[in-house]
Amino acid sequence: MPRRAAELLVDCLRAQGADRIFCVPGESYLTLLDALHDAPDIQVVTCRHEGGAGFMAVADAKITGRPGLCAVSRGPGATNAAIAIHTAEQDAVPLVVLIGQVARQDRGRGAFQEVDYGQTFADMAKGVWEVSDAGQLPEVVARAFRGAEYLYSLRLESAMEILCLVQSHHDHAPGEHIGIRLELAHLVAFPTYAPAPATEGGTLSVVS
Repeated sequence: MPRRAAELLVDCLRAQGADRIFCVPGESYLTLLDALHDAPDIQVVTCRHEGGAGFMAVADAKITGRPGLCAVSRGPGATNAAIAIHTAEQDAVPLVVLIGQVARQDRGRGAFQEVDYGQTFADMAKGVWEVSDAGQLPEVVARAFRGAEYLYSLRLESAMEILCLVQSHHDHAPGEHIGIRLELAHLVAFPTYAPAPATEGGTLSVVS
C-alpha cells in the first residue's frame, strides 16, 4: 500500500526531533491529523484559536530552546496565526508552522480561502517555499528547522557578546548613557501543507 504524503511529513517532523504540535484542526490538513493519530511520540495539543496555538508554540520554543511547532488551516487559519508568527520574528524565537493549502489543481484560480503565503509572510519569515512534490518534504522540512535553530543560536551568541560588551563598560563616565541595539529579523521557519498521496504528489508551502 503506497504511503501518503502526510505520513512522510510526520516522519520528517520526527526526524527533526519534534515531540509536540499545537493546532486548530482544519479541513485542509485532515490527513496530517490522521497521520499524527498514529504517531504517539508526537503530542497533539488542540487549541480553540490559531493565534493561541501560535503563541503556545512560541512559548514552547522559549522554554525548550527548540523550534515550536504549530499547524493551522488555510486562509483565515493562517492569517489568525500571523500575530504569533510576527511575535516570533520580533522576539527571534524559532517557529515552524504548517499551513493547509488548496488543492494543487486549484492553485492560482482564486479558490476558496486560497492565500499566497509567499506574499503574505515574506516580511515576517526567513523564507517561503511551496512544494508540489512529496519527495522534497525531507529537504524542505530540514531546511526550515535548521534555519530556525541556527538563527536562534546566533541570537544567543549575540546576546552573550552584548552582555560582555556592557560589562566591559563599567568604568564609563558618570551619567554616560550606553545604548546597544540588536537587530534580528526573519527568524521564522514554517512549512504549509496540502494533503495528497505521496505517489501522486502534493502541494506544500514552506516559509523559513
